[in-house]
Amino acid sequence: MFRNLIPVLAERWHVIAPDHLGFGLSDAPSLDDFPYSFDTLATVTETLLATLGIDRYALFVQDYGAPIGWRLALRSPDAVLAIISQGGNAYNEGLQPEFFTPIREYWREQTPRTEESVRESLTLELIRWLYLSGVADETLIDPTLWIRDYDLLSRPGVDQVQLALFRDYATNLALYPEVQRYFRTRQVPLLAVWGRNDPVFGTAGALAFSADLPQAEVHLLDGGHFLLETALPEVTPLITGFLDKRL
Repeated sequence: MFRNLIPVLAERWHVIAPDHLGFGLSDAPSLDDFPYSFDTLATVTETLLATLGIDRYALFVQDYGAPIGWRLALRSPDAVLAIISQGGNAYNEGLQPEFFTPIREYWREQTPRTEESVRESLTLELIRWLYLSGVADETLIDPTLWIRDYDLLSRPGVDQVQLALFRDYATNLALYPEVQRYFRTRQVPLLAVWGRNDPVFGTAGALAFSADLPQAEVHLLDGGHFLLETALPEVTPLITGFLDKRL
């Protein structure tokens, strides 16, 4: 996701972009070997930062990265110098009802029916939809992206990892008031760059930052959930300009 942004940022700043456990090229231990939750993923990331000797940093949060990033900020608020949110949600207003309806049903009750509904998110068809939804020019999206995502999600046991995180995602909503209080009290510099047509986290979630962070910079760009795939030339100067001012 960040493969084209990292080299640009790395010209000026030290960039760390780990794959979380169960994702990308990181290990994917079974549920028997690792208790998957956003708390534990945050702890692993926290340990990585400590191992690397990183005690001050800016956060770039997107989708699942947001609840991990919020936990890092709540645990070590002095460490976070600035935040860039690209579909990194922290408000109920940002949750798109159509996408989250089956997930909310799964939170309420884990049955074969509700599990089947959330398992749709692990299919090649839905992953492809997530890349293309809200994108004006679909030819800008490399189709190998969703094929690679699907291959990684199809590894043995990874479906159980994803179901565990779907169940645990409800804890993130419960954490929102604490995150918003952190914003109000710390007034951390924040840049929000969101796809205007994101089917998962709507623009109301981006605009909501301004209620707690009046100085937040909010930009709604033409695009969907994976905004960097189609709007990198627009996003990059916003990020570098923001970091120039804040770091």
